[in-house]
Amino acid sequence: MDTNTTIEEPCPLCQSGGSVLFGEDRRRCYWRCPCCKLVFVARYDLPTSHEEKAEYDLHENAPEDDGYRRFLSRLFNPLQQRLTDDALGLDFGCGPGPTLSVMAAESGLPMRLYDPFYAPDLSVLAHRYDFITATEVVEHLHRPGAELDRLWDLLQPGGILAIMTKLVIDQQAFTTWHYKNDRTHVRFFSRQTFHWLAEKWQAQLAFIDKDVIFLRKSELKEEGER
Repeated sequence: MDTNTTIEEPCPLCQSGGSVLFGEDRRRCYWRCPCCKLVFVARYDLPTSHEEKAEYDLHENAPEDDGYRRFLSRLFNPLQQRLTDDALGLDFGCGPGPTLSVMAAESGLPMRLYDPFYAPDLSVLAHRYDFITATEVVEHLHRPGAELDRLWDLLQPGGILAIMTKLVIDQQAFTTWHYKNDRTHVRFFSRQTFHWLAEKWQAQLAFIDKDVIFLRKSELKEEGER
């Protein structure tokens, strides 16, 4: 692998150029942005919407699955501790078996749902939220820069964007990393990437668990808000 090889395509998160070959396997190449450190798959290697949907349809996660609830609780429990009783949330990328919203409702926290395949109600993206969750979502986003900026804009002052995604450690670990083998996983974040996002948004960043990240919006009212 020639690690001096670069790609002309701009980074899908920060739009910087000069991304360098970070890894490759028999199916595709992976590039790393020199600015935000996102590792990404090039446009020509992205799955189609049909391929994505076919893969997601295989998921069997559901509210009745105790194991899945335990998995989500690593994000939900610390998130709940940071919320007020009247907080309103959005589960972005809820998938075919929304579960986090059920767990939240059981705790008295209403959540709206959005998913481009399973809950494509764009009207929910016209509201503001006290918290937004994206569990095992950001690694699928073809346009992470635009999508994450949109979610950030939907947060109320003091609101939390709660993300669950496995993180890139280093180049050596990446070569045998099972997480990249899912064809729908096309964007790979690291701690450096989230530090870049936090600086861009002037957000408070917290690494809650090895794959759970919270970004809290400033409490200051934005210009034009009352």
